[in-house]
Amino acid sequence: MRRLVAACLTATVLTGCGGVGADDPLQVTDTLTAAEPARAPDQPARPAGTVVPAPPTALSAFLPGASTLATAHERTVSLYDARDLRRAPRTVRLPAAPATLRATPDGKLLAAQPDADLVARIDPATGTAEQLRYPGRPLDAALVPGGLAVALEATGSVALPGGKQATGFKRPAELVELGGRLHVLDVLATSLTPVDPATGEKEPALRAGTGATHVAADRYDRVLAVDTRGQELLAFATDPLIMKQRYPVPGAPFALAYDPGRDLAWITLTASNELVGYDVAGGEPREVHRVPTVRQPNSAAVDPATGAVFVASATGAGMQVVTP
Repeated sequence: MRRLVAACLTATVLTGCGGVGADDPLQVTDTLTAAEPARAPDQPARPAGTVVPAPPTALSAFLPGASTLATAHERTVSLYDARDLRRAPRTVRLPAAPATLRATPDGKLLAAQPDADLVARIDPATGTAEQLRYPGRPLDAALVPGGLAVALEATGSVALPGGKQATGFKRPAELVELGGRLHVLDVLATSLTPVDPATGEKEPALRAGTGATHVAADRYDRVLAVDTRGQELLAFATDPLIMKQRYPVPGAPFALAYDPGRDLAWITLTASNELVGYDVAGGEPREVHRVPTVRQPNSAAVDPATGAVFVASATGAGMQVVTP
């Protein structure tokens, strides 16, 4: 496999890694579209590991403290005991379908619901949800110093604790907090922007490929990003923000789950119904696992204690558990 490793020394040195703004010369159309997973073919190979029945699943997240796997099907969030997925899950019915599920360091689960202008804070211990109102179609939420940061689609902004806001985004879809700084993935501008959550001040953005869809933080204080349209895995150092790695990942990569104990970035390939594990501890990603999955693997989560990876089918082909 060919190597593509790039370092961008500043936000303006290289055109492909340059700053992103309203007058960005790389935006060649006024009608921007976010990248989507590929329409998966039928799965001729038997999925690896164990597959248990599950409804079509668009989102998943793992809560390590509770050993709980959370999944979303339409307006229902299911809370599975990750040690026994065959047990019936507890369910939480939401006012609207969530756009994201995000585990928080304090053991809760955040579910942003754009059609209801709500963010649910779900307690896995009780199976109850506190609903927080955020007008503006919330797409994601993350804990930052002082409270919650919430990405708002309608206003192209991120609401911050204390009434502050970071503005000027096209579609802020995913948030990652690292070292007290918030990093915002804009899936229309396909860019990554650091934000000071105390003031709302934005730092220079970097291009995140040609169609980034998902991001995750690793234990080296980097932001990992899946470029679905460009078919790459990207790694950004964050102090300052610099693109450190680009690595080819053919097959319409989409879902991303990071295992900090094993330094593995797990990526699903929606064009080929596969799960690939990359060791990201070195100077460039190194493929160490590749297995067939259930059809249309649009979401994935990992248990950092056991290394088990949970891959959910968006077509209802089941929930797959793979233990490397």
